[in-house]
Amino acid sequence: MYTQIELAYGFEALEPHIDALTMETHYGKHHAAYTKNLNDAAQKAGVEGKEITELLASLDSVSDEALRKAIRNNGGGFYNHNLYFDIISPDGEREPKGTLAEAINKEFGSFEAFKEKVSAAGAGQFGSGWAWLSSDKGGKLYVSATPNQDNPIMEGKGLVPIFGIDVWEHAYYLKYKNLRADYIKAFFNVVDWKKVSDNYEKVKA
Repeated sequence: MYTQIELAYGFEALEPHIDALTMETHYGKHHAAYTKNLNDAAQKAGVEGKEITELLASLDSVSDEALRKAIRNNGGGFYNHNLYFDIISPDGEREPKGTLAEAINKEFGSFEAFKEKVSAAGAGQFGSGWAWLSSDKGGKLYVSATPNQDNPIMEGKGLVPIFGIDVWEHAYYLKYKNLRADYIKAFFNVVDWKKVSDNYEKVKA
């Protein structure tokens, strides 16, 4: 059974950057629905025992087209939101350190340059989607964007997301309306880079 991540903070804890009502709706309604719908579809397809990254990397193994689509959408929504809610915190480290900082500087030139690149990816994603920082097993970093609830795992290139910005309107519209770029800028005020660094080390391990 796939389980929604438990928040380590209250819905109001990320104010003023992300408002409590958005957090409550995003986590309690949207993420909860993705989790339930994934479990239902995975059970019907007989794949409920697969680890989520394995499942997303092998969607073609689900022969029924409707179930495959349901698992892609809801499995992506489940995985993406577990990552999203895990890397934000009211009191985390606000800049990367150690090997992740070195890798970001090597790949993008500086942390600020990385922020500009991933922010542009998120702001430029037409319609709903995500902006990502992913790593391969060699520790090389990549910035990308995907539509809907897709993520780099589904692309079959060996990339694993370590950081993601949700640019679906449900992530920001109550507070920021159509000003997606303002939400993305504010999002960096709640990222816990210790969590992102931990994700990076796991991918390389």
